[in-house]
Amino acid sequence: VQVFGRGFAWLDTGTHDSLSEASTFVEVIEKRQGLKVACLESIAYRQGWITEERMRELAQPMIKNQYGQYLLKVIDEMKENHYYAQD
Repeated sequence: VQVFGRGFAWLDTGTHDSLSEASTFVEVIEKRQGLKVACLESIAYRQGWITEERMRELAQPMIKNQYGQYLLKVIDEMKENHYYAQD
């Protein structure tokens, strides 16, 4: 057994009601905190598993939608906070 730390949530989705509750939870987190839940590209970049160049490559095909813009925003925010992913 491993205890999840801060920033993790277990969402039971085994019933229609619990699936609806999980959906609402994700929506609220994304709107209030401005973060995408389970955004794999963002996680990989923040952990230093991919470079800024690779992050931009991943964002490029989606540059005209909100998801692509979010990926670029993650890069900008990390630069503003003087955090750079490992190359």
